[in-house]
Amino acid sequence: MSPRQRLLITIAVMATTVMQVLDTTIVNVALPHMQGQLEATPDQITWVLTSYLVASAIFMPLTGFFTDRLGRRRYLLISIFGFVAFSALCGLAMSLRQIVVFRLLQGAFGASLVPLSQAILVSVYPIEERGRAMAIWGIGVMIGPILGPTLGGYLTEVLSWRWTFFINLPVGILSYVLALTSVPDTPRGKRDMDWEGLIYLGLSIGALQFLLDRGNEYGWLGSMRIQLAAVVALASLGAFSVHSLTPGGRRLFDLRILADRNFTVASLLLAIFGLGMYGSMVMQPLFLEELLHYPTLTTGLVMAPRGIVSAVSMLIVGRLITRMSPRVLITTGILLSGVGTWGMTRYDLHINEWDVIWPVLIQGLGLGMIYVPLSTVAFASLPRESASEAAGLFSLMRTVGSSIGISLVTAVFIRHGQIAWNAIGGHITAFGTATAAYLAPLHLLPQTPEGAAILTGTLNRQSQMVAFDAAFWFIALSFATMLPFVLLVGKHRLGGETTPAVAAD
Repeated sequence: MSPRQRLLITIAVMATTVMQVLDTTIVNVALPHMQGQLEATPDQITWVLTSYLVASAIFMPLTGFFTDRLGRRRYLLISIFGFVAFSALCGLAMSLRQIVVFRLLQGAFGASLVPLSQAILVSVYPIEERGRAMAIWGIGVMIGPILGPTLGGYLTEVLSWRWTFFINLPVGILSYVLALTSVPDTPRGKRDMDWEGLIYLGLSIGALQFLLDRGNEYGWLGSMRIQLAAVVALASLGAFSVHSLTPGGRRLFDLRILADRNFTVASLLLAIFGLGMYGSMVMQPLFLEELLHYPTLTTGLVMAPRGIVSAVSMLIVGRLITRMSPRVLITTGILLSGVGTWGMTRYDLHINEWDVIWPVLIQGLGLGMIYVPLSTVAFASLPRESASEAAGLFSLMRTVGSSIGISLVTAVFIRHGQIAWNAIGGHITAFGTATAAYLAPLHLLPQTPEGAAILTGTLNRQSQMVAFDAAFWFIALSFATMLPFVLLVGKHRLGGETTPAVAAD
């Protein structure tokens, strides 16, 4: 294959990757505007997010099945067309029911775009150039969700929330044309759908998503609904595993891929990585907007350096990955990400913009150093014919890790906020000398409505600050838990004559 054709293929799959991952976060900032126009409650409007995530998670592992049945290029073209078409319909939706249905279908068609793009690059690049290819591809995977809130906030403020969906049309058309003219097809084969396995998988993912979305609202395992969801998720997952490993039966995808140590360890590390990355992306905007009162667009601009530094970091690592052990690169990235997150634990209510940005820069540098080696190690010792199926599982681990991470970080934030509220509030009394001294410059008393309102607002801000600090510490610890697993990653360089040793080490 000529370098020119590889370049066109890379541009095509990069465009589809950016389009899909951007859609996971670009809509978030538009939810309040959508809520008003679609006459939805705060609880109902979150269905716009969860419907997309559930459909995407269910269909993501089916990438290998549909690739075998339809051929890689045809499936990619169908996925791009369906994703763009339902993006347009989401932008035109006039009711909550319509947009939830369209988001379900958008998620179903878009689920394969990221794993298909990764599988195509794995197939067309030789092993010695695969690190560079994964670096380019990784830029789209990481920059998309990082810049999504910034772009979404701008489009919503300047135009309308509908443009957070319409923006997919020009990118999708470009992707479709490039894929049609440059991406090679693969042979189609006969493969029957494993409907029983699909039902088990759908129940497990759906119950898990419900548990994660509603856990805080219902009190986690203190609620019968959450207990039931946990039982359904675990039982369905167990049934799916038994069904898939039963000899002679149909399989939704081949679980024997997990026997490859590099792939399994890289997938596990990716899930924890998703916790740290997406947990930070949720907490930082909340901190900047709720406590420091940054406008939405300013928040996006302050966070943007993380994406820029991550892109530069990934390009550098793409060149180093054939010259250095992946363990060294991943470990360095984890340490940098941990240091950057530790810097966030130093936030307070009086910091300036630079105090916000320097931890973001260090964390972004580390995130880029982690993602590329993980993506390369995962496929280093797998046969090429397993690329599509493995890419679907790999992307699913990122999605599940991100969902679990966001829920855990949110739970830590809420819990520590409640503890801090009670602890700090216990020291505020109507006749305390400290309370009176605090209100004295304002010529107010704790017993007056104005004084009580100021004390309540201060208590709220201080308890939230404690909660944010606890959440950032939790994220920093999540990066630390990755370090022992790195020892299970093959230590040899990826590429050249050392490649076979990756699987054996």
